[in-house]
Amino acid sequence: MTRAALQALWSHWRRHPLQLLTLVVGLALATGLWTGVQAINAQARLSYDQAAATLGQDRLPRLEGDLTLADFAAARRGGWIVSPVLEDRLPGTGLTLYGIDPFTLPPTPGGVMPDLSDPGVLRAFLAGELVFAAAATLPRVPDTLPEGRVLEGLAPGLVMADLTAARRWLGAEGITRLLFDGGPGTPEALAETLGARVERPESDGDLARLTDSFHLNLTAFGLLAFVVGLFIVHATIGLAFEQRRTLFRTLRALGLPQRRLGWLLAGELLAFTLVSGTLGVVLGYAVAAALLPGVAATLSGLYGAGVAGSLTLSPLWWLSGFAMAGLGMAVAGAASLRRLATLPILAPAMPRAWARAQRRTVARQGWAGLGLLAVSAFIAALGDGLIAGFATLGALLLGAALLLPPVLLAVLDAGTALAKGAVAQWLWADTRQQVPGLSLALMALLLALAANIGVGTMVGSFRATFEGWLDQRLASELYVTARSEAQADEIAAFLAPRTEAVLPIVSAEADLAGAPGEVYGVADHSTYRENWPLLDALPQVWDRLAAGEGVLVNEQLARREDLWPGTRLTLAATGPLPVLGVYSDYGNTRGQAILGLATFEAAYPEARRLRFGVRIAPGEADALADILADRFDLSAEQVVPQATIKQFSLDVFERTFAVTAALNVLTLGVAGFALWASLTTLGTMRLPQVAPVWALGLTRAELALADLGRAVLLGLLTALVAVPVGIALAWVLLAVVNVQAFGWRLPLLPDPGGWVALGGWTLIASALAAALPALRLWRMPPAEMVKVFAHER
Repeated sequence: MTRAALQALWSHWRRHPLQLLTLVVGLALATGLWTGVQAINAQARLSYDQAAATLGQDRLPRLEGDLTLADFAAARRGGWIVSPVLEDRLPGTGLTLYGIDPFTLPPTPGGVMPDLSDPGVLRAFLAGELVFAAAATLPRVPDTLPEGRVLEGLAPGLVMADLTAARRWLGAEGITRLLFDGGPGTPEALAETLGARVERPESDGDLARLTDSFHLNLTAFGLLAFVVGLFIVHATIGLAFEQRRTLFRTLRALGLPQRRLGWLLAGELLAFTLVSGTLGVVLGYAVAAALLPGVAATLSGLYGAGVAGSLTLSPLWWLSGFAMAGLGMAVAGAASLRRLATLPILAPAMPRAWARAQRRTVARQGWAGLGLLAVSAFIAALGDGLIAGFATLGALLLGAALLLPPVLLAVLDAGTALAKGAVAQWLWADTRQQVPGLSLALMALLLALAANIGVGTMVGSFRATFEGWLDQRLASELYVTARSEAQADEIAAFLAPRTEAVLPIVSAEADLAGAPGEVYGVADHSTYRENWPLLDALPQVWDRLAAGEGVLVNEQLARREDLWPGTRLTLAATGPLPVLGVYSDYGNTRGQAILGLATFEAAYPEARRLRFGVRIAPGEADALADILADRFDLSAEQVVPQATIKQFSLDVFERTFAVTAALNVLTLGVAGFALWASLTTLGTMRLPQVAPVWALGLTRAELALADLGRAVLLGLLTALVAVPVGIALAWVLLAVVNVQAFGWRLPLLPDPGGWVALGGWTLIASALAAALPALRLWRMPPAEMVKVFAHER
């Protein structure tokens, strides 16, 4: 009996191969996009762990600040076991250079350090004739550096060299940090002596924590794509259950126990899970391999994080893919298995339409949708943290999706009431009857459209605001960086009679409200008064700043510590100071403060003055840059026109959202596939509704065009509903998630042109999804139509 039941169950899929393909591909797409995102995140975190393990820095305390080799020597003479490290970006390469002292470097378990036991290798390393890098990084090492050798386990984007050679190549006079491995006291005691600060591994805001918001965004998109794909699976399984309802009744009547039938169906779902999960993991690998270079460029540009451009197979993400495939199939099939458990053995032979059965849930969906929207508003108003922000998004999107069928039915009811003539009334009524059957596919389309509108609006708002902010912040026409303070004085003296102003750019690392940050000093000049973007400020803010009466803070620090104008910020070097104003600081992830130049120099006399902005007529910037490069032997990275910096910043911006755009397109594609699958499946089930209309005089071509128009109408209505949902999504992203993730809030700038274009693509996608079912109806032999009346029950 079991074998016969299996054959009977499989016969359904053999007769409906397209439905089988829809089920397998739907779950594979959902699993693939989720798995791809997890693979990208896993690869990035592996790179972070490798970077943290370099030199054992994930295990040793570190002293950071304005340190020199003299500080290192004094500490060693005092009996402290420390080792100097120089870390800085190699200009124009995107690589980070690590300078180490191999003789004092403490051996640590898990630390990635070169093997210098060979005298020849040690001699070449100390002479600056040899550097070490990961295999994937070696091709990127510039020709200006010596021969490179592979060092297994070193994080991508890192180049390790001798400290003396690294200082020479970077033109650096100090060091970045001291690794602490013991001594006569605590790291804090040594830090107090050297005027440095202690960074401990367990409390360090490392790359993994810094980039959490970025990876959480990717995970949210992966989950959205998974949910959209899950709608396909749920709809297909539900349709298959309704189509096989008579088969289930027959098997039960022939003596197959209900429990065994349930186990057979569960085994069927398990088989589909294994097949779809395997396909999904393979697809996820392909998606991750395609998107990973863009993600690596984004993380490098935003956070200076080196991420390998090639994918490493990890059981973590492919096992998560199978787990999500199993979870998705369980969720999608649970309702059908539950209905099977309550199916009477002598259920009437007359099958009820799948659509009519689904319509009974519309009212409950509507109330549930309203409840979720209320929950979303509640969390947005009272919640705090990044998780609360994404919970707001989830409740908003799910609530809007559940409200879509009631909204569509209300619009179609109004259309039916206004329709004139029998054919028009039938078209509106027939469209209304199809909504329950297409509800899951339309909900998936709504989610994809809302995500595209919301993210597109966020990106557009960010781009417009960011460009305006760059125009304000980068007011100087030329930016110069000298190799030493003596050279900086020479350059400043040379520029003074030839330019409108030479504005020093000086900064120092400092503790800001308990977290590492930066303090800048600015001159009292009209450039800042006229261009610096202030979000909130006290009266006469610039006069008071120049007089040393207070401090400016960036938006990130203001929001994190509630430091708005009128409050006080305590700096170790100055004591408590009033906050005079808050300025926007997009793209920065750290707290920042600004002092008047005189106040800054008094508080941080050791700060090096190597950089300054030059005010000059815009058309003269390039010529002056060439003169400075020739006269003072400066590289292209040391003399940078304003336009070059702007272009670089905008390029980083575009790379940042390239992955988001790709995931948007993939999600919309999955939603289009869901609509096509539902239309194709329902097309074979609605012959009993279409045949009588054909018999009354409508041609097959007219019926096919009606089906095409119905799909386009439903797509248009869904797109119209998606616009307010997308705008609400954009507001949550800008006002809630972005503030929690990065610490700044952006204005919402509408993009009607983009919304209209997306609506056009939606109509095209809807027409393409309905084209094949409509074509089948158009070419259907009249004999097939007549059979409906012959077999009518």
